[in-house]
Amino acid sequence: MHEPVLLNEAIEALAIRPEGTYVDGTFGRGGHSRAILERLGPEGRLIALDRDPDAERAARKITDARFSFFRTAFSGLAQVLGSRKVQGMLFDFGVSSPQLDDPRRGFSFRADGPLDMRMDPTQGESAAQWLARAEQKQIQEAVRDYGEERFAKQIAAAIAAARSREPIVRTRQLADLVAKAVRTREPGQDPATRTFQALRIHVNRELEEVSLMLPQALAGLAPEGRLALISFHSLEDRIVKRFLQQAARPEVPRGLPLTEAQMPRPALRLIGRALRATEQETRRNPRARSAILRVAERTAGPLPNIRIEPGARWRN
Repeated sequence: MHEPVLLNEAIEALAIRPEGTYVDGTFGRGGHSRAILERLGPEGRLIALDRDPDAERAARKITDARFSFFRTAFSGLAQVLGSRKVQGMLFDFGVSSPQLDDPRRGFSFRADGPLDMRMDPTQGESAAQWLARAEQKQIQEAVRDYGEERFAKQIAAAIAAARSREPIVRTRQLADLVAKAVRTREPGQDPATRTFQALRIHVNRELEEVSLMLPQALAGLAPEGRLALISFHSLEDRIVKRFLQQAARPEVPRGLPLTEAQMPRPALRLIGRALRATEQETRRNPRARSAILRVAERTAGPLPNIRIEPGARWRN
C-alpha cells in the first residue's frame, strides 16, 4: 500500500469547493484522489493523471462517475485540460511505495531486480540501456547533477570499467559497484542512494517534466484556484520555488515609472510558508521526511512569461 505524504495538509491547501473541478497530477494508488472525491459534491469533478501502467490499473477500481483518469506524464496536462479551467491542482512528485517496493521495477537497491527505473516501462530506454551506451562523462554529469553526488567521477569510472567486462543489468550489480566507489557516506544513508536517485531522475526526465508542467498548470487554473506541489528533493523544490516566486511578482517593463496603484497584478498569490511532514508522520512513514509542500493561488492577473530551464541548470 502507498500512504500519501502530507495528505491532510495537501487536501486542506486545495480549499476544495464541492462543485469544483480538480486535478490529481500524480494518481499513484489513489490516496489523494479518494480524499478529494470525499470532499466533492455531486457536481464536482476530479481528473487524475499518471504515466505508470500500474497506476492506470489501480485507477480502474474507482467507479465514481465524477472521476476520470488519463495516462500521461506531467507534460501532457494542457492536452488533457484543453480549454477547461479548474479550481485546484495537486502534484506529488515522489516515487510511490509500490514502485519502490516492487523489485521488478528496478527503482530500489534494497532488493535485486532488473535495472529499469522507468515510470512507464513501455516508453523510452531503461537505466540499464542508458548505462550501456552513455559516455563515462555523461554518467558522471548525471550522477553529479541529479544525485548531487560528490563521488560522481569515481562512480562513473567504476561503471565504465565494469560494463567493459559484462553488462550492468541488475540493481544489486549497480549498488555493489557504487558501494566500492564511494569512500564515505552520511550515517544511515546507503552509498547507492544518490546514484539511484540520479539515474531515476535522468531516465524519466523528471525535472524536465516538472518544468514543462508548471506553466501549463498556471494556465489551467481559474481565478482563486489553488496549486499544491509536493517535492521530495532539492532539485525539484528549487524549480517549484523559483517558478512560484516569479509568478507571484508583477511583470513590469524595466525603466517604466509606475505608482503602486498602477502596478499590474501578479498571476499567483503565495499561500503560507512551505510545509513539511510532522514528526508523527515521519515516524509512521519515513519516506515523508524530505517532503515539502508549497501552495499558491491564481489571481486574475495576466499569465507571466516565465522561462524555465529544466534540470541541472537550476542547481545554483
